[in-house]
Amino acid sequence: MPSIRRRDLLTAAASVALVSSLALPALAQAQPEIEFLYSPFADYAPFFVAKEMGFFDEFGANVTLSPKGNTAETIQMLASGNIQAGGATWGAGLFNALDRGATVAIIATMARMPDTVPSPSPFMVSQKAWDEGIKSVVDLKGKRVGIPGPGGFGMFSVAKALEKGGLTIEDVEAVYLPPPATAAAFANGALEAGWSIEPFAGQLEKQGLGRRLVEDHTFGTELGLIAFNQDFVTANEDAVVRFMAGFLKAARLLDNGGWSDDKILAIVSKYTGTEPDALRGIPYTIRSEDGAIDMASVREQEAFFRKMGALEYEGEADIDAVYRLDLLKRANELVAGQK
Repeated sequence: MPSIRRRDLLTAAASVALVSSLALPALAQAQPEIEFLYSPFADYAPFFVAKEMGFFDEFGANVTLSPKGNTAETIQMLASGNIQAGGATWGAGLFNALDRGATVAIIATMARMPDTVPSPSPFMVSQKAWDEGIKSVVDLKGKRVGIPGPGGFGMFSVAKALEKGGLTIEDVEAVYLPPPATAAAFANGALEAGWSIEPFAGQLEKQGLGRRLVEDHTFGTELGLIAFNQDFVTANEDAVVRFMAGFLKAARLLDNGGWSDDKILAIVSKYTGTEPDALRGIPYTIRSEDGAIDMASVREQEAFFRKMGALEYEGEADIDAVYRLDLLKRANELVAGQK
């Protein structure tokens, strides 16, 4: 009997050690490095906050944040294994990659459009065009409209805005350029209107270069997702769970009034290159509290790109095959266990 009790005690001790290991920051050095690709937009703020306020460290995640070029670059680098994780938008490139069997795992939502105005991603008209009489969407027929890329959220968002005036993408001249370049294009008259996102939208307003034309076109739309290299996830599930726990803690802080904290504004300023005062009070993207993705919104975007002729497959992409809800659930449990 004594030997049985000893074995039971050893088993219990091992179980406690296993559970505790997920919450001990001291083990962070033992975790593989996760290099995360980000864009200098306000919707990436949870990652900046988790890094700078030590939330990744709290959960034992070893994280490096690296700036990226575009969503297509992120998916390509993830699929090839050149990077471990990154933020991406739902778009034709991602849907096609998933159908081809790209080794990408989707973990959670990154950002979602709120159901209120002002919008963190408004469709804007240049002040110059406004002064010349373009004061509604219908006035944009045949005009130049800025879009960040041909197959991503920006394209979907612009199409939804144009619908407000009975127009389609085919009714305007699409000009592909990144949001930071919109200011110069508005100033020199190269664009009449275009997609934007914070903090750039607020800057356009403050500089007197642009004004909001449509803001109620993408209420509740899933904007971005958190993706990992699938092989990395398979080999390092605990590391992914730790990373996600740090993200969730930071996201909840932001979504529950954190943006009023000067320390947080300074952190976001550091990564976006925007002055803290320019970030104060701007509209922000949100997330579901548990990080779950609204698949109805995703399917709406998939249907849009199919209608555009941008998808290479029939039917729906098998997102469920790569959506790791099990790891997201573990991350939520890890955050809850900290209380």
